[in-house]
This record gives sequence, structure tokens and C-alpha cells, in this order.
Amino acid sequence: MTGAVPGAAYGLTHPLAHGLTYDLTLAGLAIGSAAALTGIGLIVTYRATGVLNLAHGAVAMVCAYLFRQFVTGWGWPLPVGALVTLLVCAPGLGLLLDRAVFRLLARAGAGQARTLVAGIGVFVLLVGAAVALWGGGAKDDAPVLLGDDPWAQLAVVVALGCLVAAVTRWTRFGRWLRAVVDNRPLAVLSGIPADRVAAAGWAFGSFTAGLTGVLLAPYVRLDPYGLPLLVVEVLAVAVVARLRSLPVAVGTALVLGVAQAQLTRLHPEGWAGDLVQAAGANLFVLALLVAALARPGVGDTDALPPPVAAPRTPPGVWAVTGVLLLLPLGLAGGDLSTAVQLPAFAVILLSLVLVAGRGGRIALGQAAYAGLGALLTGLLAGAGGLPELVAVAVAVPCVAVFGLLTGWPAIRRRGLALALATLAVGVAVSRFVFAQPYATAGVALDRPAGFTGDRAYYALELAVLAGALLLVAATRRGRTGRALAALRDHEPGAEAAGVPGTRLKLLAFTLGAALAALGGALLGMGVRAFDPEAFDPVRGLLWFAAVVTLGADTLLTPVVAAALLTPLAPTPEAALPLLLIGLLATFTGRVPPLLPWLLARLPASVRPEDPARPPAPVAAKGPARPGFPTGPAASGRADGRADARTARPGSPTEPPAGGAAPAPSTGRPARALRSRTGGAGGETGPAGGRALPHRPGADDARTAPTQPPAAAPAPAPAPAHTLAAHHLTLTYPGNLTALDHLTLHLAPAHLTALTGPNGAGKTSLFDCLAGTTRPTSGSVTLDGVDITRLPPHARARLGIARTFQQLAVFPSLTVEENVQVDGNDPADVERALRLLGLAGPVRRRPAAGLPTGALRRVELARALAARPHTLLLDEPSAGLDAAETAALGRVLTALAADGLTVLLVEHDPDLVAALVAGAAGTTHTVRAGRIVS
Repeated sequence: MTGAVPGAAYGLTHPLAHGLTYDLTLAGLAIGSAAALTGIGLIVTYRATGVLNLAHGAVAMVCAYLFRQFVTGWGWPLPVGALVTLLVCAPGLGLLLDRAVFRLLARAGAGQARTLVAGIGVFVLLVGAAVALWGGGAKDDAPVLLGDDPWAQLAVVVALGCLVAAVTRWTRFGRWLRAVVDNRPLAVLSGIPADRVAAAGWAFGSFTAGLTGVLLAPYVRLDPYGLPLLVVEVLAVAVVARLRSLPVAVGTALVLGVAQAQLTRLHPEGWAGDLVQAAGANLFVLALLVAALARPGVGDTDALPPPVAAPRTPPGVWAVTGVLLLLPLGLAGGDLSTAVQLPAFAVILLSLVLVAGRGGRIALGQAAYAGLGALLTGLLAGAGGLPELVAVAVAVPCVAVFGLLTGWPAIRRRGLALALATLAVGVAVSRFVFAQPYATAGVALDRPAGFTGDRAYYALELAVLAGALLLVAATRRGRTGRALAALRDHEPGAEAAGVPGTRLKLLAFTLGAALAALGGALLGMGVRAFDPEAFDPVRGLLWFAAVVTLGADTLLTPVVAAALLTPLAPTPEAALPLLLIGLLATFTGRVPPLLPWLLARLPASVRPEDPARPPAPVAAKGPARPGFPTGPAASGRADGRADARTARPGSPTEPPAGGAAPAPSTGRPARALRSRTGGAGGETGPAGGRALPHRPGADDARTAPTQPPAAAPAPAPAPAHTLAAHHLTLTYPGNLTALDHLTLHLAPAHLTALTGPNGAGKTSLFDCLAGTTRPTSGSVTLDGVDITRLPPHARARLGIARTFQQLAVFPSLTVEENVQVDGNDPADVERALRLLGLAGPVRRRPAAGLPTGALRRVELARALAARPHTLLLDEPSAGLDAAETAALGRVLTALAADGLTVLLVEHDPDLVAALVAGAAGTTHTVRAGRIVS
């Protein structure tokens, strides 16, 4: 690709650009007009549908090709070709996308992350269609529609902007549009035809895309990859406007266009001249980077949806894959120039398995890290004189540091905002590094000594790929993998369980950048050249789409995707994998990831007996730990229902053996050692420490209960801990006050219930106490120490656990993995599972397949496995039937009796009354953000 953007094209070729301020201003207005068209189309589409159409550039490219085909290829008159292209083909393509793809996603309630993946799929599909129909070479005979007069283009932009503004402000359709944007379901219930509004938005957005493509095609490189990327770069104007304000978008486009044209007058000497020249050609890219990283996020904050629980890849499948990878060594001739690219691509794509699959993050900038790995390796081995393998060993950590630095401003963003940030990084690196002679001139890549032959180098790549697969497999299986999956599935719930979200997301970005750099270095040495086009952002979009559609959390995906993408070249035959990947990604809402779907349909004799699920651990032996029973607290029935014998008060007491546990070195307050049991400190079953008789249907696989240890004196209780809120005020955007100088002290070893109507501020108080939300004013203290600024995971490790009003479970993890997500002690995990009736076969089932009652117990078990001293329960009985609610009440009464501090929000008055009476607790009523009784 050329690296030129619309501004560079006009600034270099426009006849008015003679170095004079006036002439350059006119040229800049032409630049800005083209960018403003893109901004108008993107904003209208987003405001009508809630979708950021990343395929906007691909639509522009297809329309430019169609216009060229009509006029140049078939000899149509210019006006006829323009009318057919802009008034029939472009809107028709938009209506087709709405009807076939995005309307179905909207009706299914898909979040922005899923629609963004579908948009990337449309992008890839249209690029593949263009390659199949017109080939991959650049075309330089695109017809000129409006000539070189910038005023004509500016007039079109102003007219379109005024038309959209007038329709939005003064027509019934404009009122419909605003209503659909604010609340689509409510608008539908009000009789507004939301589908018609969305269809109109797609038609108009595609019209502006087609007009942009037709206007730009004569001045830039018209090829399936170049023009879409140019339109992606001018996303900056829409991001600066936060996808809302048309005047801001148009004004930003015109200012950037004029500024970019004026920069061509500057010719400083030395390194400054190179930077100014790069900025002058890529000012829109610079604006995109700054806007994506510095501006507040746009859109919602959903991450990628949890992947389908993929069965473990059978050893036989891996064996067949290994044989296929080894075939080139034995069957191919001496030329393995194509085969040597496959393992390198697989390592690059493996980085997306870690970041997008396990971490759930939309990462569109991996091509930049891969290219930097290849470029740094060439520089260190060439100008630096280092051996190639040493150069790789130095380049990979350097790129990992760059991934850390670029990931830092993006880690608190998800969904659409994260996609824009990572895309901006990829585009900026491509334009300011890969396309600049000061960075790439004289770079030469060669293979390491001893591996110069194709066969030897291919064997080296296979060894590196095997090591990378083992590394990622170990990361996914361990505590880090569970924590990353928990963050992907439910970030607030994971942080409330003690998972340090910021640290882990940075770790994933850093490791992902390192793997991509390693793969890029292998690719560059394999082809013995640094090719900037191999690492342009369009390739990054293609790689992401391939991994997501084949199975983002499956280790087999990088190998299969690499096999599809390795022969990729600008030829019609190369369109087949593009079309396949594009179709799968486009219909992501209806088509499951391909590899998990195929693996699940293998014959039972081939599949492992229990896919990807750890065996049930043996019950911990030895003295009881405070906070859990040692006998069969519950049956752990496989159907997930609570057993009637779960946790009743008044059961026999079993004092914990041994002394108090040593204080953790992390600074966590010592937990209160509880000598009463009632369901928490010792045996909760009706038989005390004795084994329960076996019943049909009970858990046949449960571990035999341990006998009570010899009598031992009870240790002195540890100091109690007091959590308090002082004059908390919380005001949400829009001047909505949820808490108004609320003060609350939780008495240690005491149950406190909060009642009040919906909207009174109860959940907001929980969020402030647990650290999910920082109050506008006031403070939260633990034992008199201010913890207001501590994040949720730090408070969890201080002994403050919580559950959520809306279930906070991790559907892609098993029940047991949910409970041990932050590496809780195995004995604590086992006792929590037994206490809540989850110790049977249900422990190995994915949480996604369980009923609400079982999921409520999973969430409570996870909170208890951390041995908290304070437990915040937000409507724990929501969704439970009468028997499950009664069992829950017995457990909570026992926990309070054992000395746990409990704060409860509950709308079931009978449950509140029973708990307060059974635990000698206290009830407070909250109204309008204040405690009134």
C-alpha cells in the first residue's frame, strides 16, 4: 500500500496546491470535504442503528469499483454511471446489510461488540468479493466525477449536513430517530417503526460511503485494500465528534484537511523534517490516535461475548495436525517459501487467542506488533550487527514493552472504545513507522546461521510454534487463565472476587504483543524481507475476524487460520478464504464458531470423556478451617437443586483444631476465627460429624466425610472488623443523586438488612462499599482506615465479599472454576462447594447450563471461598423458589451466627424477618439515598 491518505493525495496532485496559503487552503477544503462525507455517513448510521460501521470503507471501495466498471469498463455515460452507483447500488447495499445482518442482531439484543465483529466480517467479505471480481492490483483509470474543484465537493458536504440536520430537528422521522437511539425497545412499544428508521440510516450511510469512494478513487490507489484503509483512517472525525455531533465532525474534517495541506509548506532539515513530512501526510491518523486514546469512550462497554465452551481438542486431532505440519519436510521439494510462512502466521494469530479468546478484548492492532517485531529484528541484525536469534530475543521484549505502553490507556475501555483504540494504534504504527523511509530504509532480514535452508528454518519455526502453544495452554489452564476468563465473562464480578483486572489485562496485552512480535520476526526472516503491506491494519482486521469466527478460545484455531491465510495474495483464488471468513464473521449472531462446532460433533469414541474439565478434587483432610463445614453439608446433586439438609442453625458444634491461621503477608486483616458452626464453622448436616446415609439420587461421588478431630480448646477469636460509610453522596451523570450523605456502620458479627423501594440507592451503596463505584463525596472506612480509593479487588482481599443483584457468574467456567477463580485455597473451595450443595458432579458443569437457583449458590460459594469477614448480599434470593429460599435463609443465619458480618438487601419481607429474628440482626429502611429508620 502507498501510505497516502486523501490529504496526501490532494496535497500532491491538486493543481491549486502551489505553495500559496489560499491555494493550499482550497486543497485542504477538498481533503476535509472527503473526510466530512465519511463522518456524516458514520454518524448517521450510528445514530440510527447504534452500529459503528467499520465496513464503511469497504462499501466505498465497492462503489468506486462499480462506478469504474459502469463508466470505464462498459462505456456508460458518466452521469448515468454516477446515478446508478450512488442512488441504486450504494443504498441497495446498505439496505441489504441492514436486512440480512444487522437487523437480526438488533432484534436479538446483541451488544456492540458482537455487531462490531459482524461489521468486520462485512469488511472482509466485501474485500474478498472485490478481489474475486476485479483482482488485487491497483487501478489508475477511475473516472472523475466532480473534477478538481474543491468548492463543488464542499458544497455537497454542506448540503448533506444541512439536510441531515433539518431532517433530524424538524421532522417526524427526526423524532423517531432520536427515540430509537435513546431506547429502541421503548420506541418499538410506542409504535415507532424502528426497523424503518434503521433501514433509512443504513441506506443514507452507504450513499455517503459510495460518494466518498467515487470522489476519492481518481486521486488514490484503487485496490481492495488501499481505499478501505484510507476511509478507516478518517474515522478520526467521527471519533472526535463522539459519533454524535455532525457540526463537530464536519468542522474537524475541514480543520484537519486545511492543516494537513498547510503542513506541506514546511521543510525543516534533519530528523524534524522527516517527522513533519510524516505528520503532513497522516494528520488524520494522528488525530484518530489522540481521539481514540484521549477522548472519553464512545458506545457501551461490553467485551466480546464469552466463547462457546469448546470441547478439549482430542489428542488424535493434534496428532493429525502435527503430521500435516510435518508433511512439507518430507514431500515438498527444496522450495518451501510458502510453507515457512504458516508457522509464523500461527504464532501471530496465537496472540489473538490469548487477548481476544481468553481475555475477551477486541484487539485490532496485532498487525502493528507483528510488523514491529520484524522491523526491529532487521534493524538489530543489520545495523546492530547482532546474530539473528539474538536480535529476535531483544526485539520481542522491546515490542512487549510497547504493547504495555499502548495497552495502558486502552485497558479501561471495552467493546467499541477498545476496538477504536487498538485500531488507531495499528494505523498509526503503519503510517508513521512502516511507511516511512527513515524507519525502514536499508532494512534487510536473513535467517539465523545454521537455519538458512528452507527445511532447517521450517523445522525451527515448528519448534517455536510448539513452545508458544504450550505457553498459551499453560496460561489458559492456570489461575491466570481462569481470572482472564472471569474478567471476560463478568468484569465487576471478577474484581469483586479479588481478581486484579487492570494488572491482568495489561499482562494479556503485553504477552499478546510479544507473541505477535515473535511471529512477525519469524515471518520476516522466513521471506528474507520486511514488507510493510504484510502488516497493514487491514490484515489485522482479517486476522481478528479469522480467529473469532474459527474459535477464539481454541488452540487449534491459529494453525487452521494460518493455513487459510498463508497463501493469501492479491489473486482471485485468494478470495476464497476471505469470503469464508467474511461470511462466518458477518453472520456471527447465527453461526457458531467453526472449530468448536466441529469438535463437538466428533464421534464419542474420539472425544475425551470429560472435555476440558478438571476432576473433582479430593476433600481436604486435617483440621477444619474457620468458615466451612467438614462433613457433607449438602448432597451436591447433579441437577443443581438445593438439598433440604443444607445449613440449618443449631447443628452440633465442631471447634476448629489448631491455632489461628497466620496473618497473610498481603496486608489483609486477620479473619475472625469462628467457634460456632450452625452451618459455617463446622458440620451443617443433621448428623453432626457423622456420615449421612446414602439415598438414591444423592451424590454417589461425594467424598466420605471426615470424623470430628479430637477435642481441642477453641482459640481466642481474632479482632472483629468494622466496615462503615460516612456521609456518602453519589451523583450520576444527569444530576441524578443516588446517595445523599448516607452514613452506616456495620456492627461486627451482626446481620444488617436494608429495605426500601426500587431506586432508593441500596445497590449504589453496595457499589460504594465494595469499590465498584467511587462516591462523589464521603468516605468508606475499614477499622477506621479510609479505603475509599481502593479498587474492588483490593477490598476483596481485605475481606469484603459481595454478590450482585444481577447474577455475576462466569458462564464459560465450570462451577468449581467459578468458586476458585482467584486462586482460593483448595480446602476453602471444597468446603464452600459442600456448604452450598455444589460438591457433586455439578461442580464440573459449565455455569452457563445451570438454573438460576444453582447460579445463586455458585455466586455465594465464590464469596465464601475467600473467607471474608464482611459479606454484602444484594438480593440473594432473586430467582429462587420457596425451597431454595428457605435453604438460603438457613445458610445465612448460620453464617451470621458464626460471626460473619452480613449486610443484606432483600425484597422478600418474610426472608428478611426470619433472618433478622434468627440472627438477632438489625433492619434499616433506605429512601431517596438516605437511611430513614
